[in-house]
Amino acid sequence: MHGSVTLGGQVLMGGDVAPDRYEAPKGFSLSLHIKSTSDAERIFHELAKDGRVVVPLEKTFWAARFGMVVDRFGIPWVINGGEPDQPTEG
Repeated sequence: MHGSVTLGGQVLMGGDVAPDRYEAPKGFSLSLHIKSTSDAERIFHELAKDGRVVVPLEKTFWAARFGMVVDRFGIPWVINGGEPDQPTEG
């Protein structure tokens, strides 16, 4: 399966490999900076389903929400949501 994202006029593409060539990912993480705290919470919890929470999603001095999670495919994610003084939505 393949996917692509266009960023600033450039295309970033990714694809999977045959099962016999698969190696567990290591040495990186993907970061999302999300404007809405409610969207950050929703995305974090969806990524955590059948995955593992590394740092629970909570308020920090730099973001209304911050957390780290490894999804069910073994991909590590860093989630930042909202500004530090942004009220919780919901």
